[in-house]
Amino acid sequence: MSGPLSGIRIIEIAGLGPGPFAAMMLADHGAEVIRIERPNAPFDAKDPLLRSRTMIALDLKKEEDRQQFRALCRHAHGLIEGFRPGVMERLGLGPDVLLSDNPSLIYGRMTGWGQDGPLAHKAGHDINYIAVSGALGMCGRAGKKPTPPANLVGDFGGGGMMLAFGMVSALLAVRNGAAGQVIDAAMTDGSALLTSMMWGFRANGLWMDKRGVNILDSGAPFYDTYETADGEYIALGSIEPQFYAQLLQCTGLADDPLFANQMSPPDWAAQKAKLTEVIASRTRAEWETAFADADACFAPVLSMADTLEHPHNKARQTYITVGGVAQPAPAPRYSATPCDTPRPPEPVRTDAATLLAAFEQASN
Repeated sequence: MSGPLSGIRIIEIAGLGPGPFAAMMLADHGAEVIRIERPNAPFDAKDPLLRSRTMIALDLKKEEDRQQFRALCRHAHGLIEGFRPGVMERLGLGPDVLLSDNPSLIYGRMTGWGQDGPLAHKAGHDINYIAVSGALGMCGRAGKKPTPPANLVGDFGGGGMMLAFGMVSALLAVRNGAAGQVIDAAMTDGSALLTSMMWGFRANGLWMDKRGVNILDSGAPFYDTYETADGEYIALGSIEPQFYAQLLQCTGLADDPLFANQMSPPDWAAQKAKLTEVIASRTRAEWETAFADADACFAPVLSMADTLEHPHNKARQTYITVGGVAQPAPAPRYSATPCDTPRPPEPVRTDAATLLAAFEQASN
């Protein structure tokens, strides 16, 4: 694979969600990623999270396979594992062992709660981690219960992407002369980090600790979604005065005194009620036409099927087809070291010894 991480080799122990996402990102950007699967594990050829990997079957409960795993890690720059704390140590494959084998190894650990703390050994999922970090409490309408943002904030934004960033940062440190180290990537920590701007707003008195009453959480009428006449939705983000002015122009509300004071929270409920009524009078397509030449921070809310056909996404090839499966393309993009088109998931191999022999021959 070409890309900025070409020449980097990562060993990934099979898991679900954030660990595979981090490994996918590294593979997308040129790293050679070898995924260790359990023997006879189910294989999903349609899962984008498994693209661009070599998959090897090893049973880490067997001594012979553990020794092969250790040998693979000796020839790797990084490792990704997503077990609960202590599992790898009980297998005899903890950081002390693998870093003694390979002092430059970056040992990436992906968990929900982290490697320590009162909840470290508890079960959990994205929804639990973002609940404790405070991120979930910010999501939802005023007076309504919190609404999970799918599993985007914990598993992927606060989990897998943070681990990928940590792995690359530590790999750069090794290149600059540092030793290998352990990356403790916790979804509670990562999802908390994603809320940094809100903590700044809070410190300046610009964010109330309530859902749906703030400028970015559906409290403001100019930053929300609205249903159209055909049951579709549009999204408005007209925060700055110049964009707000164009919003009012496009909706025919420029001369309505109700909208004279944009940043007046006491007026927001009435403004939102009126805007809801106006937006519901036309179809989504009609609003797309009305806003076509305006700079009002407007967009249609698209389904997964619709987003594949949107002109901007098609022009930039934001979505690609790999192995017959539509999926997001690698991001971000590079001017000098572009990424290859991802490969579809390949069947699991059982010839770990053959792969290891090739690594050893290449290193000699």
